[in-house]
Amino acid sequence: MDERDWLAERFEAHRPRLHAVAHRMLGSAAEADDAMQEAWLRLSRSDASAVENMGGWLTTIVARVCLDLLRSRQSRREEPAGEHLPETASDADPEQQALMADSVGLALLVVLDTLTPTERLAFVLHDMFDVPFDQIAPVIERSPAATRQLASRARRRVRAAGPNPDRDPARQREVVTAFLAAARGGDFAALVALLDPDVALRTDPEGVRLGAPAQIVGAHAVATVFTEYAGGAVPALVGGLAGAVWAPGGRTRVAYVFTVTGGTITAIDRVASPERLRELEPVVLEN
Repeated sequence: MDERDWLAERFEAHRPRLHAVAHRMLGSAAEADDAMQEAWLRLSRSDASAVENMGGWLTTIVARVCLDLLRSRQSRREEPAGEHLPETASDADPEQQALMADSVGLALLVVLDTLTPTERLAFVLHDMFDVPFDQIAPVIERSPAATRQLASRARRRVRAAGPNPDRDPARQREVVTAFLAAARGGDFAALVALLDPDVALRTDPEGVRLGAPAQIVGAHAVATVFTEYAGGAVPALVGGLAGAVWAPGGRTRVAYVFTVTGGTITAIDRVASPERLRELEPVVLEN
């Protein structure tokens, strides 16, 4: 077996875990595939014959590729915009680790999009894949202590997303449908009743770039937003879950992901990123 075949064999052996890392880092299966291709190209140009921990070494390569992609994505978001967003409402077993990562909910993926690239990398690698901080630190060119702080800050943001959501799709859709109906009807009391007192309406970085607040907290504040601007929101399946979209001219510009816990809405994530919208594939439902 020549060196290239040996490298390919080792790469394929670790592919499930590496792809799970890339998917959670980037939040997109398509981008994860691109990252895997770039990681293989970098590996094929490297001298890996003396590597003792191939899994850790490959994880580092994938992490660096993903970090480059996240930074590129962030720089695109920071370019000047010509429009404003309206306040519309509307080392374990590799396969097992891949399944663990894929079980992460849609709401968490949206929260991860609000983190900086270094926060996201530190959190994903350490908290989801148990990579030690002293191995993560060189990737982001920080000390292990600073890397630990980044992960801690990210962890607090993730925990603020709320408790585990309801898993029954029918129940989710029932609550969201009632909420949107109350918003269209201007029934403020019904809106507040369906919202957790500490509900947060969060906006992704693209939405913030276009002019929307990063976060609105509290049932009355969120209900006010939906009462005043709900005319353009229509029910939809967003990533297969109950949600809503604002789609002027039939083109989805904004999607809303609802987190329903115990029969009330505990979080609403507003998604304006074109990349994320393509990944979520919203499907408008009949009213």
